[in-house]
Amino acid sequence: MRRKSFARTLVAVALAASLASCGGNEAPVESPSLEKVIYLTSFGQFGRDAYAYVAKEKGFFREAGFDVEIKAGTGSGDNIKQVVAGQAQFTPIDLTGGLLAAGGDGKVTGFTMVAAIQQRTMAAIMSLEGYGVGKPADLEGKTVADLPGSVVRNLFPTYAKLANVDVKKVNFVNGTPQTLFGTLAQRKVDAIGQFVVGKPTIEGIAKGKSAVLLPYSDFLPDLYGNALITSSQYAKDNPEKVKKFSAALLKGLETAIGNPDEAAAVLKQNAPTTDLKSAAAELTLMGPFVQGSGVPAGSLDKERIARSIAILEESGQIQAGLTPEQVVSFDLVPGA
Repeated sequence: MRRKSFARTLVAVALAASLASCGGNEAPVESPSLEKVIYLTSFGQFGRDAYAYVAKEKGFFREAGFDVEIKAGTGSGDNIKQVVAGQAQFTPIDLTGGLLAAGGDGKVTGFTMVAAIQQRTMAAIMSLEGYGVGKPADLEGKTVADLPGSVVRNLFPTYAKLANVDVKKVNFVNGTPQTLFGTLAQRKVDAIGQFVVGKPTIEGIAKGKSAVLLPYSDFLPDLYGNALITSSQYAKDNPEKVKKFSAALLKGLETAIGNPDEAAAVLKQNAPTTDLKSAAAELTLMGPFVQGSGVPAGSLDKERIARSIAILEESGQIQAGLTPEQVVSFDLVPGA
């Protein structure tokens, strides 16, 4: 009996092996291991950053070879620090904020830009109707809240100079990503530093009041919006991985812009407090900043960046000598 039982076991094992080899009961083949990376959003978890969650949800990152953990960023200055320190591998920062960091008094190094997110700056001063802010000159004597080190705040002296505003007459106070909108809606300040796509979010919070926007692009048309960065060392060691990550993120960006309602729903799955209407509206407003320049998604123009550097040098916000190549890895930029 034992011999027969043993024989039956051998036959069963052989049959299973035969079926597996023929594909009849083919065992799943494990995919190559994915590289785990941390990605920081540009600023909190608003609709404007939903594209990263779309890239993850749709499997674009996985197809590119990455297992991505998305965390909420807190603005360009801090995001740069985290990437340089190796606490995150990728994040979008305002490109002008990157120039200010690399060419300012602190001269931050160790990061490089590898793709554009928006082809025009979305930086702006935001207020609400009835607050007495309708044009740049109205900011004199007013209080503006913003994050310390934010690009809107850091770039304000250049904007003020071009818009004929006395920067010494504008009072800036500190805020956080979580409190800025509420601070403005409650009229604890006269205005806040914000991106233009924040218009539907503040109008939803302010319940009935219309947003007033003073876009920096009115006086600084050459400036880019956000750009994707990584550490200089990671870019040097992993050029092909950087290209694949950029392509996956940009695919998520194009998908989100094309389907804002769906992208807002994906964001809400990851950030439950998301207001679907406001998030979708932010993506709709962002569309022209991403796609409206007639250039390939993600592209960065060396001459435009050189002109941006010149503007910041002329206004005294960065020291002379910064070159586009010091802040952008042009060989890794899409279309290079």
